[in-house]
Formats: sequence, C-alpha cells, structure tokens
Amino acid sequence: MSEILVVRSKIKDAAKGMNVASDFADALSKKVEEMINQAVERAKENNRKTIQPKDL
Repeated sequence: MSEILVVRSKIKDAAKGMNVASDFADALSKKVEEMINQAVERAKENNRKTIQPKDL
C-alpha cells in the first residue's frame, strides 16, 4: 500500500469517545485509496481530467 491518506488524530476525534484500533487508519486509508481510484476511472470514462464529487 502507498502512504497513509488519513490523519490518525482526526479519526480519533471523529470517533467521538470510542477507542480506535491501531490498524484502523491503515484499513481506512486503503478504502479511501480505492474510492479515489474508482473516481479517477469514472472521470476518465467521462473524458474528464478532474475528479468531482459526483465520481464518488
């Protein structure tokens, strides 16, 4: 996997008092990377070079 795309401290803030497993950020980052890759493909299919919210 490439570099982490999420901020660990922000995950803990967003979890609102829940404990966060040490490997959660890695798993979340992988999901985010997959979503970005899918958005890129959708933009390419629509002949755009800019990914937009609608590509999610």
